[in-house]
Amino acid sequence: MDSWFGIHTEAVFKAYSPSHIAVLAGFAGLIILLYLSRQWLRRGRRSRYGRYVLAAVLVLSEAALNLWYMANDVYSPKDTLPLELCSISLYLCIFMLLFRSRIAFQIAYFAGIGGAIQALLTPALYYGYPHFRFIEFFAAHIAIILAVLYMVWVEGFRPTWKSILLTMCFLNVLLVIVSLINFITGGNYMFLARKPDTASLLDILGPYPWYLLSLEAVALVLFLILYAPFAASPRNKGKHADRRSVKDMGE
Repeated sequence: MDSWFGIHTEAVFKAYSPSHIAVLAGFAGLIILLYLSRQWLRRGRRSRYGRYVLAAVLVLSEAALNLWYMANDVYSPKDTLPLELCSISLYLCIFMLLFRSRIAFQIAYFAGIGGAIQALLTPALYYGYPHFRFIEFFAAHIAIILAVLYMVWVEGFRPTWKSILLTMCFLNVLLVIVSLINFITGGNYMFLARKPDTASLLDILGPYPWYLLSLEAVALVLFLILYAPFAASPRNKGKHADRRSVKDMGE
């Protein structure tokens, strides 16, 4: 039990080990399953129940993580506050799912998917399978992405161009707040004080503090890529056409 839930374990995480690849394959399978089930989930109260199930997974993941901190006496303002981008996205997703919040969705779509994908591909994680932290880490990050895609495919939510601006503003305000907390606690939330010890995208973005500026450009490019399917979709074209028709009728 201690080796599974404790802080000392022989199960050390290795990127793209069989367990990591298996999780990524399972993640891809869940994405496909959600997409194929989207019509079925829209019927009756299934849509609401689906949102509640995803919210429950996120809540339980965060609660279990904090329980692990306390059980192992490692709870510390320096390291364990929910101030990583994915932790903040997790809370946004819970609010989005419970209240069908379109504002929370606009931010979670870009920040949640962008941050969680990076975390899944290059995890800042010490514990390997079958340790509790391995399971909780991947369950939480996969649930973030599934929650956002659920709102797109089942609930019909869609990001807009303004969503990109809103998310960039949100992240920059967050950067200032988290940097201040890092200064007070000596922490490194959102990797704003230094790069992570594990391999990550930051390794190719220059030294501190210049990689923070590079991240701004990377984030913008990533958000444009995430918005591309909606910018080119027939529904958006139809909306533009409708607007032109109304304008023509007014003239």
